[in-house]
Amino acid sequence: MSNSGQVWVVDDDRSIRWVLERALQKAGILPRCFSSAGQLLDALETSTPDAILTDIRMPGIDGLALLERLKASYPAIPVIIMTAHSDLESAVSAFHGGAFEYLPKPFDLDDAVDLIRRACSQGRRQRQERSEISDLAPAKTPEIIGEAPAMQEVFRAIARLARSHITVLINGESGTGKELVARALHRHSPRANKAFIALNMAAIPRDLLESELFGHERGAFTGAQSRRAGRFEQADGGTLFLDEIGDMPAELQTRLLRVLADGEFFSVGAHTPTRVDVRIIAATHQNLETLVAQGRFREDLFHRLNVIRVHIPPMRERRQDIPLLLRHFLLEASRELGVDAKVLLPDVEEYLCRLDWPGNVRQLENTCRWITVMAAGREVHLDDLPPELLQIRQHETVALAEGGWEAAFKRWVYDSLSRGGHNVAKDAIDVSEGILITTALQFTRGRRQEAAKLLGYGRNTLTRKISELKLDV
Repeated sequence: MSNSGQVWVVDDDRSIRWVLERALQKAGILPRCFSSAGQLLDALETSTPDAILTDIRMPGIDGLALLERLKASYPAIPVIIMTAHSDLESAVSAFHGGAFEYLPKPFDLDDAVDLIRRACSQGRRQRQERSEISDLAPAKTPEIIGEAPAMQEVFRAIARLARSHITVLINGESGTGKELVARALHRHSPRANKAFIALNMAAIPRDLLESELFGHERGAFTGAQSRRAGRFEQADGGTLFLDEIGDMPAELQTRLLRVLADGEFFSVGAHTPTRVDVRIIAATHQNLETLVAQGRFREDLFHRLNVIRVHIPPMRERRQDIPLLLRHFLLEASRELGVDAKVLLPDVEEYLCRLDWPGNVRQLENTCRWITVMAAGREVHLDDLPPELLQIRQHETVALAEGGWEAAFKRWVYDSLSRGGHNVAKDAIDVSEGILITTALQFTRGRRQEAAKLLGYGRNTLTRKISELKLDV
């Protein structure tokens, strides 16, 4: 049986060490046992395992104290905490300390071995993952992340508008990052040293919008105890970002049109105009042309705003960016919470890349935050995903049962092409052969000669394909 990793076990109970050692050896995992935390710490000075399994209550250095030292000096090693004293306080302390998992005694030996195998798998990949994360985290985080062709068009538009004061209309579905693009346009403009003021038309009550935009004079209405500058005045010399412009009431559309035409406005209750120099960037998830045709948006205002239009693509049109965004948001969430970044298993990442993400980047970011808080271990499995995403997976399973494997394969090909994949035929053959071989070996309980016969391979052919496909069997 292939080597499934090396785990160090520390427990002052000799019988527990003996039972685990035999079970792990049988499972192809190399164990090394210690009777105290001090012995393990000494051994770490010369070598390191893929994972560590430690009891929580031991003489001398207990499991939680050992966990604290390991996380400080060896953060890449997954640590499983086990104890016969299963209680909420111990579990919470273990997870707060950064434990991979909490294993209460008595435990099922097969479950324990499976958990240790998972921890070893993560440990082996941890150093590579940390290296990749370091590559993803330059001194200054990129303003906008994206490698898909549709996002490259956005970047080119920002670059072309870098030295411009021109009005820009950004359109895109909710959650695609329209304000992020607006801020990037401001940062790269001649107005970068002035204010960037944002206002969401849909978030402000209709009767307060006028005062919010244009300000008011003292005594202009009940409760106006003093003069207040509106968003236009606050943005003087800089940029005013009007989000969800399609929700702007008709009477305010007229006033906005005058500001765009004349550069001045009357605050509520004022008798003289206020002159401002403001660049307008507007955004909407709606089709303004349709609103114009329906009489819900002024056509002349539309043409004033629609000087330059920047379209932000939804996630389903930039699937190749999903892995990059997942890693970025998982790293960002880990920094905010002061924990290690979660690691998505390949099948989890592949599944997330297939989703349409109707909430777009915002939904993806929120999912990464949820995973960082709720996933039990550092290694994320499909069952660790939020319930709403698991429901989608269940629906896919039903669809597969109804449509057959051909429908699933057709979707795989489509998704691969939409992610900009090349050599899709070779990838499909490799994936298919990998599934055939691993499934046959599971069916024959690892007996290669029998698996080769079932697949119609020679024994040498099976061995060669396992090596070529780098299958972990």
